Amino acid sequence: MRNHLRLPAPGGPPLTGHLPFSDAPGATDPIEVTSRYLTRGGRPWFPVSGEFHFTRYPAGQWEEELLKMKAGGITVVAAYVIWIHHEETEGRIRFDGDRDLRHFAELCARHGLDFIPRIGPWCHAEVRNGGLPDWVLGLDCAPRTDDPAYLEPVQRWFAAIGEQLRGLDRAHGGPVVAVQIENELYDQPGHLLTLKRLAQRSGLSAPLWTATAWGGVQLPTDELLPLYGGYPETFWTEAHGGWPDTCRKHFFFTHQRDDEGIGADLRPTTVRGGEGVPTDRFPWATCELGGGMAHSYHRRPRVDAADVAALGLTKIGCGSTWQGYYMFHGGTNPAGELSTLQESHATGYPNDLPVLTYDFQAPLGEYGQYRPSYHELRLQHLLLADFGHRIAPMTSVLPQEQPSGQGDRSTLRWAVRCDADAGFLFVNNHQPHEPLPSHPDTTFGIDWPDGTEVSLPSTPVTIPSGASFCWPLRMRVAGALLEWATARPVCGVDSDGQTILVLAAIDGIDPELALSASTVSSVSAPSGDITHVDGRILITGLTAGTDALVEIETPDGGRVGLLVLDATTAPSVYRGRAWDAERLVLCQEGVVFDHDEVRVHSTAAEPSFAVFPAPRQPLSAGGAQVRTAPDGVFTRYRLAADESAGETSGPLAVRLTRPAGPAPAPTANAMGRSSAPVDKDFETSAAEYRIDVPDVLLARPDGVLLRIDWTGDVARAYTGETLVADQFQAGQPWEIGLDRLDASAVRAHGITLRLLPMHAGQHGVHLPSGTASHQEAHVSGATWTARRVWPVRRS
Repeated sequence: MRNHLRLPAPGGPPLTGHLPFSDAPGATDPIEVTSRYLTRGGRPWFPVSGEFHFTRYPAGQWEEELLKMKAGGITVVAAYVIWIHHEETEGRIRFDGDRDLRHFAELCARHGLDFIPRIGPWCHAEVRNGGLPDWVLGLDCAPRTDDPAYLEPVQRWFAAIGEQLRGLDRAHGGPVVAVQIENELYDQPGHLLTLKRLAQRSGLSAPLWTATAWGGVQLPTDELLPLYGGYPETFWTEAHGGWPDTCRKHFFFTHQRDDEGIGADLRPTTVRGGEGVPTDRFPWATCELGGGMAHSYHRRPRVDAADVAALGLTKIGCGSTWQGYYMFHGGTNPAGELSTLQESHATGYPNDLPVLTYDFQAPLGEYGQYRPSYHELRLQHLLLADFGHRIAPMTSVLPQEQPSGQGDRSTLRWAVRCDADAGFLFVNNHQPHEPLPSHPDTTFGIDWPDGTEVSLPSTPVTIPSGASFCWPLRMRVAGALLEWATARPVCGVDSDGQTILVLAAIDGIDPELALSASTVSSVSAPSGDITHVDGRILITGLTAGTDALVEIETPDGGRVGLLVLDATTAPSVYRGRAWDAERLVLCQEGVVFDHDEVRVHSTAAEPSFAVFPAPRQPLSAGGAQVRTAPDGVFTRYRLAADESAGETSGPLAVRLTRPAGPAPAPTANAMGRSSAPVDKDFETSAAEYRIDVPDVLLARPDGVLLRIDWTGDVARAYTGETLVADQFQAGQPWEIGLDRLDASAVRAHGITLRLLPMHAGQHGVHLPSGTASHQEAHVSGATWTARRVWPVRRS
């Protein structure tokens, strides 16, 4: 099928200077907002932000986790500053230990990451009272309004935040590029403006002031930059309401920014839907694209890497100019001194969340685990790092033939993002739950405003079910013009004076490269055919891989390379500055770049990684032996520790110490949503198992991840009587970071697992497809895996 699109002539320039946002005087790279995109230092700027709640993660590990985020392409770290985490008791505001806001912001600055504090005071974040301390709710006041009795403690709280961030604003070269006010407040623009003024009087300063804009929100005119979101699944909708249409729409190309479904359980249905903010004055920016999804007791969705990747890529095709993910890094709720700190029915909220876990199925998990979604998103972020300044000003253009509605699974979903000279063709053929069919015999016809018509590829292809990708159109690579490629652009790198563009083949589609013949004096390819057709040089039949380097010489003597990686290898690509140069690193696990050291995070006994261009000096990895071998144009390094490192994984003995009693009878809140079992249910009904952890595992320097396979409804882990981990059954193994536990308590008491069976009459819980509703509480196995960090330097 031929899909056709006529691109419009470029429109006029965007509005500038129409909004009251300004950067600090003297900023070397001033941030400005146009009506269509942001700029930084006078150049279009495409931020990529990721949410990481510092109070939900150990402070001693913040720096390494931030470096993981940076290696994953995050340029801006966003974090709720959760009031109840800092001032659970009135007048005792804590910024010590895991609450050290200033230290977290300084670590961002140290590693070149921008920072956005989301200061509330109400933030939601699935926190008790939405983050408001209990004592605030005990005051004679109307929270989240301009009631002076409420604003007085808010002012003190903002002043405390302002003191923590003093000197970290842009005027002092600091990382704070934006401040978010409140969250999901849809009908009080006056109060939002009051909060902004209070924050400014408290010493907070930033070029951008933002607010969430979904749900038909009303914002004070031009005072707050509206930020949008979109999730592939929800925990807050009804248990058996099916896949929400508000999620379904994010897998279509559309120019509608709002998602009326986010937070819809906390506002009246009368204010859902519609564009609450004029879209012709602000760029399309996001702060909550779903990096995963939490589990509530009544609804426990599964989010796969393909869901996250397809949603993110589709938003770029729709016109996004700021990719913001919630969550990018999971965490664990801190233990409250006066109560537990999770959202719950007991606190008057619509959902029961686990007491501790806030893993969110995020790209980086509750214990820093790398998830497949991390690698999928990194490919998109590498594209934005190199080409975001070109993509941000580009217009999103939709074809005339659009899907007839959200139930249409047969019409191909595609769009083009373009300017007068170049563009990107986006295709999404994936959505959760309801697979989309393949599209055989597909070609695309693009009519450019200058009268040029392009048809690609030269031979029709089948768009596979589940594929999501973008192809370059008229992309300049140094002096060569790549007219199109049926492989997705990833990033560029220089090697010995040669500019190399890395592309990734798409599983099921043969890569084809079309070069403008006038920009090429010679070309060679390691495989396939090179033909001249209508002023283009076509390269077909290329076998993608680490050696698939097409070498081009341009008429001015320049050297250009096009390296086409296969679809399996491509998600392992990292790029960072290592050993005094920008380099590509291929690694199936984790890599961070820290000045002149590269650290490999691996669970393998002998991890490997490949580098291009390889450093001239040999590499060393502490006491590990380093072996090298060629891998196409890369050099592969294999690391082998000496035998004293011990085993890297193995089983753990688990013994039943108490059988389960009768399952607790189902209960529900006023909305009719099933409520989670309470503490006493674990005392009377839970099956109890004990894991004795060998002392050698507690001494592993980089930590051990326990993996428990279990059935039942809800599981909790204890050391002694201290709750240390929990999970709702959702068909996934339960992982626990052993390094988070008190080693002396584990030695003394072991780890106790308490598992509740699900009641036979419990029908008010949604489980992912293929997950059985287990009425038996049982541990079928437990294993451990050592997590090691390998520091690699030049010898």
